[in-house]
Amino acid sequence: MKRETPEIMTDLRKDIVRVPQVIRQASGISIFGRKIRSIIFTTDIAIIRNTDADAVIAVYPFTPHPAITKSIIEAADIPVFSGVGGGLTQGNRSSYMSMFAESQGSIGVVLNAPTPVETVKMVAEVVDIPVVSTVTSTLTPIEEKLEVGVKIINISAGSRTAETVNFFRLQYPDLPIIATGGPSEKSILETIEAGANAITYTPPSNGELFRRKMEHYRKEEQGQSDN
Repeated sequence: MKRETPEIMTDLRKDIVRVPQVIRQASGISIFGRKIRSIIFTTDIAIIRNTDADAVIAVYPFTPHPAITKSIIEAADIPVFSGVGGGLTQGNRSSYMSMFAESQGSIGVVLNAPTPVETVKMVAEVVDIPVVSTVTSTLTPIEEKLEVGVKIINISAGSRTAETVNFFRLQYPDLPIIATGGPSEKSILETIEAGANAITYTPPSNGELFRRKMEHYRKEEQGQSDN
């Protein structure tokens, strides 16, 4: 008989950012004995501290910096995949960032799609955590990167993500694949069925979450005044 999972929650912690339940249908990726299905995509420390996601992927559109990596890892109570460049940031700097991320406790390092094979090799040689390579379309070359040390691919191909997942799953049946799930439970399920093992979820912004809370407070005040 299937039993419901007991949940313990307090009033002070109940307003967490929950990832869509459909993500639980993914197989997950087991990294160092920890199964990861849902990965929240944010660098907002407040959200990272208040989510039920299995992990966080901390990739941002700026040059990777040790201070940012350190702050996120120290604040998080879930595993962190840290961005270490690969676009403008390459070579030694990416490998140094990777070593720093590992020493601070990252569960994996993420390289951007344009990362040269040489940089991938440099990173893979200096860390003992998974190297994740981002894929943006079916045209992204990954064979050489897999040969030099990439262990996981992270597919972010917009509206064609499910199609791209299926493309690479057919070529690499056993390759661990993380992928963006899209805006709805339907698109998330399509991505899982296409072959994604884990799903990244982009949460509402801090501003949007605050707007919802303020609306709730206003309704409460309105109800009190009506009484």
